This record gives sequence, C-alpha cells and structure tokens, in this order.
Amino acid sequence: MANLVGDTSDIGAVDRLYALAEPQSGYFTAQQAIGVGVPRATLTYHARGGGMLQRAGRGVYRLRRFPGSSHEHVVPAWLRLSRAAAVVSHISAMELLDLTDVIADEVHVTMPRSKRGTTIPDGVRAHFTDRPIEGRDRRQVSGVPVTGVERTITDVVRGDGWTEQVDLAVRQSLSRGMTTLPRLSERLPKSWQARLRGAAGGIGS
Repeated sequence: MANLVGDTSDIGAVDRLYALAEPQSGYFTAQQAIGVGVPRATLTYHARGGGMLQRAGRGVYRLRRFPGSSHEHVVPAWLRLSRAAAVVSHISAMELLDLTDVIADEVHVTMPRSKRGTTIPDGVRAHFTDRPIEGRDRRQVSGVPVTGVERTITDVVRGDGWTEQVDLAVRQSLSRGMTTLPRLSERLPKSWQARLRGAAGGIGS
C-alpha cells in the first residue's frame, strides 16, 4: 500500500486508510481519508486512469484491487449519507442480512427526520424516522449500519405489503436463529399475524 501516497512519507496514514476501507468492502470517503492523514490531492492523483483508486461517487473512493463484494453497490451509496446518520434499511437491509435473493433497483436508507434537507444521491431512496435506530433495531454488516431483522421485515411489510420475499426472510431469519417468532409477532400488525405464522411453518414457535 506504500505506493498509494506517492511522495507522501506518512506510510502510517496509508495503513490507517486501508484499515478504514477494509471493513467497508474497500470503500471510503474523502473526509475519512483526510481524517487519517491522506491529502485530497493524493486521492485525486491516484484516482486517475489505471491508478490505485476508483471513484465510486461524489467524495467516495474504492481501493481498485480490493476483492469484490456482493454488497458493493450498497456500501458507496450509504457512505455518501453516513454523515447524515443514514442506516441501510428495507429491502436493502434484507439484502445485507442475506434474507432475500432480490437486488433492489434503489439502495434504501433510513435517516433522522431532522436530515430531510440532505441531498439524496441518485439511486438512493431515503426514508425518515423520528426515533433513533438503536439497540436490537441496529446491526453492523460489512462495516455498514443496518436495521435489525425485526425492524427490517416490519419496514418492508409496512411499505410494500407481504410478498414472497417476506416469506423467505421470515423462514431464513428463524431457521438461522437471527430472531424468534414472538419477537417478529410483537412488531407486526394483527392483520399480518396469520401470514407470519404461515411463513414460519412451525419454525421458532
């Protein structure tokens, strides 16, 4: 990684940059890089054709030789809104939690209602909440904050209704011990309880 900074002698900063990008599927923001001592000019230089960095959106970079990830379309979208306390949610959270085989056309995130004025990048759908997403409602996947299983399934059902993908998510999450039937039941409206029991098929009851 020493070649990343060219004439910059602070190799320690490069090591910190790699440590920063590694849990984020190889991605980082310019602000994060500056925070670990890598100048913006260095990023610009190495993001040229054939350089060690790839631009992945405004202010977002990827280490070019970092192994690919099945989540790499989600991570850069979230990074652009990470300073606005965005959390990956809805069908995109199902994807990161490996509860669906669908890749959504948009990356879904949930943000505090106080951030409604934030510019939302193309390809991102923002939802807003008055309550912080904390505790059991929040997980980390590939260095990205993601809504927890119960919150994710509930968000999808409330937004799009009950679908076959929800059936799959219920079965997957129960069979893998990620949640329990009572925990799902307490979050879903009464009108969906029968469908929940049918999807569970006796798992977790």
